[in-house]
Formats: sequence, C-alpha cells, structure tokens
Amino acid sequence: MMNANDVLRSLRYTLDINETAVVGLLSLTGFQASTEQVSAWLAKEDEANYQPCPELALAHFLDGLIIDCRGLPEGKDYQAPNPNIALSNNMVLKKLRIAFELQEDEMLDTLDAAGLRVSKQELSALFRKEGHHNYRECGDQFLRNFLKGLNVRFRK
Repeated sequence: MMNANDVLRSLRYTLDINETAVVGLLSLTGFQASTEQVSAWLAKEDEANYQPCPELALAHFLDGLIIDCRGLPEGKDYQAPNPNIALSNNMVLKKLRIAFELQEDEMLDTLDAAGLRVSKQELSALFRKEGHHNYRECGDQFLRNFLKGLNVRFRK
C-alpha cells in the first residue's frame, strides 16, 4: 500500500481543501479527527508535527469523499470499513473512481495526463476481485501516476 499520508496529501492538494474540510469529509462517515491531527497527517516526514496517517482514517476519508460527491445510495446506511482494514492500492483506486464517477475512458485520460499509457485490459485487471485469474495488483507507481493525473485534471 502506498503511504496513506502521501495519498491524503495528494488528494487534499488536488481538491484544494484545507484541514477543516478534511475533518468534515471524515465526519461524514462518523470518524472523528481534529484539525491538529489532520495537520500532522498532512505534514512532511521531516516536519516536527508529522504523524503517520492510519489506513483506517484514509479509508474513512475516501468514503467521505464518495458521500460528499455522490451521496449515499437511497435507502442504504453507511457501512464503516473494518477497523482492521488493510487498504490496498486497488481499493484506493476503486474508491477514487467511484467518488469522481470516472468511466473507463476518463480513467485512461487521467493516466495519460500523467504520462502513463495503459490498455483497457490492464486497467480493468485492477478492478477485478483478488483471486480472479485476470486480477492485477496496483503498484505504488501506478497509483502515484493516477493521483498526478487527477491533479492535472482538477487543477487546470
């Protein structure tokens, strides 16, 4: 799994939101964090107030982003992630795809904007169930490129 702090930092920049907005997205899922805590997660590793961001907090942030962008499905309650979650890059990619309602071509364009060309088959392999014979693990570099592409897309 790519460093949760890096993912959170990248998304905060892409969305051009501050610590208070991050706290707000977390609270949509019932996850409580202070602005000081979020500030520590967003700090660089060499800064005095740096703290590692728990994968659970990142999972709640991504779920809050989905709720904020798309809302909850009608008639369904929010299902919090398992507290012992081992968040994978594939899960992060899938949650971002859902939050930003990205179709396959838009995902490919986003990756292309970051300078990474992939085929439709390579992309769809990342969204397969683990254990499926066509499943492919999403590497850190792939996710970094996707986040970079989102940045290009949203911060024009």
